[in-house]
This record gives sequence, structure tokens and C-alpha cells, in this order.
Amino acid sequence: MMKMENLFNEDVMALDTYIMVKLKEKTAQLSESLTKKNRAPISLSMGAPTANPPEVLIEKLKEFLTEDNIHTYSVTRGEPYFRQAVAQRMKDRFGVELDADKEVFSLLGSKDGLANLIRFITTPKHEEFEKDIILVPDPGYASYGQMVQCSGGKAYPIPLTKENNYQPDLDSVIEKLEADGYDSSKVKAVVINYPNNPLGVCATREYVQSVIDFCNKRDILLIADAAYCDLYFDEGEKPFSALELKGAKDVTVELFSLSKPYAITGWRLGWICGNSDVISRFAKAKSTIDNGIFKALQKACAYVMVSPEGEDYIAQGNAAYRRKQSIMVKGLKELGWPIDESALPKTTFYLWMPIPRKYDSSFKFCKDLLEKSGVVVVPGDAFGACGQGYFRISFVCSDEKLQEVIARMKADGFKY
Repeated sequence: MMKMENLFNEDVMALDTYIMVKLKEKTAQLSESLTKKNRAPISLSMGAPTANPPEVLIEKLKEFLTEDNIHTYSVTRGEPYFRQAVAQRMKDRFGVELDADKEVFSLLGSKDGLANLIRFITTPKHEEFEKDIILVPDPGYASYGQMVQCSGGKAYPIPLTKENNYQPDLDSVIEKLEADGYDSSKVKAVVINYPNNPLGVCATREYVQSVIDFCNKRDILLIADAAYCDLYFDEGEKPFSALELKGAKDVTVELFSLSKPYAITGWRLGWICGNSDVISRFAKAKSTIDNGIFKALQKACAYVMVSPEGEDYIAQGNAAYRRKQSIMVKGLKELGWPIDESALPKTTFYLWMPIPRKYDSSFKFCKDLLEKSGVVVVPGDAFGACGQGYFRISFVCSDEKLQEVIARMKADGFKY
């Protein structure tokens, strides 16, 4: 009798469970024993806001639920009112002019767009040096590499290090790629992610312009993941859109998520925008996969994206994240972590920290912290080889829980 798992292709068979799912499963297994010793799990792992969404967003959703035809199929590209709101948002927030009919496409969250776009542009191959190549950040969102692997391509790392100021020279990456025996003509796309997950860092306009120029010179696609662009602590240093820069639309698509700024991770709504040829071909392929997003969600989000209430909510949320960052930084410094506060990221809700000196493994430190203190953080090497020796904190829970984390670490002997 055939094993049903053998139906799956070898790339899918080689995939491991997503790190956040593995952490959730492990935490659930330990939850009862941890609770018994007064160490009920506190999660600092998922990059998922725990605040309630904007009140106006909930009220608008309730209002739209009773409209005629709101429960029927949408269209894969997104309802006109949603795409027009996106275009208005991009103009208001970044000064970027977009054609809502040709340069904007709705997504079931930006993860949906990333996975499908990578699959659409990758021709599956089995021989290592014959595979299409996507350059991805390292450290970077763990799903990037898995998406490329599942598509039958090769994810080649772009090392983000303190030494290169987390803005590596891509020509040097190509030189390394060729030295490793790969054909640089097989590079199909470059993925950038600023503000960055897991590092929290941003890039300069000059650097992103150099990436755009690199892609234009080589005729490859730039995929800019801007999921965290609305999470920032300094009005004078707002994250920008790659589409603001010269020549961007020739080679760039940019992906946005409503999950983070409006605390609606479960709603699954975002968009991709930019190069009209890519959007057009993406639309044709995507139309065979789904029938779009629930219209009431689109309509409610179309409202909040261009509303004063939405902007106020983002500002209040960012003030809260800045406060939470301060709580964690103060506590970690008391535990001996060498933190230069002037160099701290001014975006996202992440802290990227070195593991304590007595450890030589990110995994071992995170495992001990969970099993002894009930604190869930993510080992840095889950985000790529350059992450070994680090761990990521997501400070999205309540101030009280963050303070409890520090208290537990002090009581349980965790220090730098």
C-alpha cells in the first residue's frame, strides 16, 4: 500500500514546520508543568500585536455586515473601494502615485503574496546549480527561505551584519554566489525587508536606491517587504517606500500588511503594488487560486486606512511599543546585557540580543529560558545562519508581563 506522504514533491517533503508553530506546540506541551511552578508561559515569540483593533474598525465592520451583497464572492484583485483606498494611502503616507486598477492587488496578508509571487516566478528544478535563485536576507523572516525551497528554487543568503551596517553590498553577494559555483544569471529576484524582522533595523534611502539600481542593471525583480513600515518611534525618521525612489517601478513590487499597524493579524488582509507588468501577471495566476477577500473586511479596512482615527490608533500603538521597548531594555541592562541605547532600532516591536556568554547555542539558551522560566523567545538561527548567537524578543504583550519576564530572569539566574 502506497504511503500517502509520498504524494508530496521532494521540496515539500524537505520542509520543516514553521518555527513559530513549533514554539507554540512546545509551549503547549510544557504549559501545565510550568503553571504548577508559577511560571505560566509568557510569549515573546510571535510578531503579533495583542492590543484590540481600532474601535472604529470594529464598528465599521459591524455596519458593513448588513449591506446587500456583502457576503457574496469578491474579486481576486480586490474590490475597487479597497484598491482606491490603498492608492490614497500610498499617496498620503509616501507620496507614491499608483494606478488602483493596474498597480494594486489585494492579498490574504502579505505572506500570501510573498509565497505566491515566489512560486509564480520560480521554475522548479532538482539539480542544485540549475535552480532559479532568490536572494533573501540573513537574518530574515524564516518563511522566505521555505517559500523559495517549496517552489523548487534556491534561497541564497544576503548577510545582514553589524559590520555591513545591515545594508550589504549586493555586488559582493553576487561575487560570493559565483565563487560558490552558482550562475548569477539565474538570480530572479532580491528580497529586502526594512524595517527588518528580526533585527528591527532600517535602511537609508541611498542604500535602497543602490538596490534598485542593481536590479535595473541586472533585469531582476526587487521584492520589498514593507510589513513593518508603520511601526516607528520617531516622526522625523518614518520608514519610506521603495517606490518613492528613482527607477523603482521599473523593477519593484512592494508588499504591505494591515496586520501589524491595526492589530488584525487574524483578518488576513494586505496588498502588493508597483510594477504593472508584474501585478498583471500575478493577477492572472492568482485568479486561479482564490476568489478574493471577504468584502466587509475590505470595506472596513478601506475606511480605516485613510481615516484620522486610523492614524491616531497607529500613533498610540507606536507610543506603547516605544514604552515596552524601554521596559525590556532597562531590565536587560540590569541583567548585564551590553545595550547601546543610542543604537537601538526606532522601528518594529523586536529586540535582537546576543545570547548570554556562557551559552554557545541560541537554541540551548531559548530552550533553557522556556523550560525554567516559561519565557518564550526565538533562537536567532531560526532566521538564518547569521543569527546564531542571538535571540529575538517580540515585546507585544502587556507592560506587566514584560516586567514579569525580567523578574523571572533575575530570580532564575538568567543574565548576560
